[in-house]
Amino acid sequence: MVNQGRLEAIIHGCIKASRESQKELYSYYFSFAMGISMRYSSNYLEAEEIVNDSFLKVFTQLKKFKPSYQNYEASLVGWMKKIIMNTAIDSYRKYAKTHSISLIDDVHLEILDTVEMPIDKMAYDEIIRLIQKLSPTYRTVFNLYVLDGLKHEEVAAVLNISEGTSKSNLAKARANIQKMLKETNHKLYEQRRAI
Repeated sequence: MVNQGRLEAIIHGCIKASRESQKELYSYYFSFAMGISMRYSSNYLEAEEIVNDSFLKVFTQLKKFKPSYQNYEASLVGWMKKIIMNTAIDSYRKYAKTHSISLIDDVHLEILDTVEMPIDKMAYDEIIRLIQKLSPTYRTVFNLYVLDGLKHEEVAAVLNISEGTSKSNLAKARANIQKMLKETNHKLYEQRRAI
């Protein structure tokens, strides 16, 4: 955590295009940005590209930043999170044309949650690895809806798809995650039996 006076000085320096201030802001918030980017990407290099593109936008838009909370850093983090998420979505759109994912329009698939998922007992890194195995479309919808708290109407607007498609892709993402969890649990069971 950076004290408010120092953070304001860094931001002021970034607005004046100080390389030193930009480097300092980048180093303070790189892990935060990478954490968000990793959820939306399939690998580290893709996430790093999202982070770097996000910081370029942050540096060019900092003059527009207005704290919306009494806590200056919380305001900055919230503002940056939006930029990082939008950059990740832009990255998804850029690469979406190269991925052949079929979207079912206006179809809502219900997946019954009859089995409790062991995802609550998993480490953060394990969860991220599962999310990264999803197709770009499923991963993006899953992140926006489950992790970032958008409603299907908002997801549809952001990704320029119908609400039905958002619901369908979320259901498929969840089904894929459940399948991967079952496969992981089966492998662990087989490894334990071999011992």
